[in-house]
Amino acid sequence: MKKTILSLAVVLTFALTAFSPATKFITKNGHISFFSHTPVEDITANNYKVVGTIDPTSGEVVFSVPMQSFEFEKALMQEHFNGKDFLNTKAFPKAKFQGKITDLTSVDFSKDGTYTASVSGELTLKEVAKPVSASGSITVKGSAITIEAKFPIALADYGIVFKKGKPSTNIAKSVDVTVKAEYQPE
Repeated sequence: MKKTILSLAVVLTFALTAFSPATKFITKNGHISFFSHTPVEDITANNYKVVGTIDPTSGEVVFSVPMQSFEFEKALMQEHFNGKDFLNTKAFPKAKFQGKITDLTSVDFSKDGTYTASVSGELTLKEVAKPVSASGSITVKGSAITIEAKFPIALADYGIVFKKGKPSTNIAKSVDVTVKAEYQPE
């Protein structure tokens, strides 16, 4: 009798877990890039090691970005980016975004399609947190969700400033950040 009850409990637990909708979606290899333009040169960097979650019920969105994982075309750009005078990625190894989809009712996570959505939250970079808002798209296809968004950030807002010298002429005052990530059920 005990074996029968235990077996029934295991089967019911499996059935409820297997057929219940995902409460969160995760990405372990999201892509964030940034682009800056100056009279001297354009700078692009890519990071494919972004992790994050989306909760389709509450609209909560979280990203964690390992700053040393940005890759540049030129090694010197990467060295400056990680250095103490710019991002100081040894002291500040991660950036984080935490926010919400502000128009959650416009996205149907249970139906395939591409939806326009807005997100607002807080971006923390070098331990400085600032409000950020962006519009983008959320594509639902089967059990996968893909998000895409683009927004500018002002470097001075996060304490990234150059007073004089060559770096100040080579670095834009703001950068365009592009996010693209595919999520799977947790």
